[in-house]
Amino acid sequence: MMEGRKAFLLRISPDLWKELEAWAAAELRSVNGQIEYLLKQAVEKRKREQAAGGEQPR
Repeated sequence: MMEGRKAFLLRISPDLWKELEAWAAAELRSVNGQIEYLLKQAVEKRKREQAAGGEQPR
């Protein structure tokens, strides 16, 4: 069974929105999909750094 997806409100500056919108379009994603992709990448990077003895969890 697949987990449901959590919806939440994100307040973001118009300039950052434009940057994300252009980036998402270049990678054939929606802005929501691009944000989710970037967050997943950041989480995976943090996990790798922690596993390598880098940054400690807070």
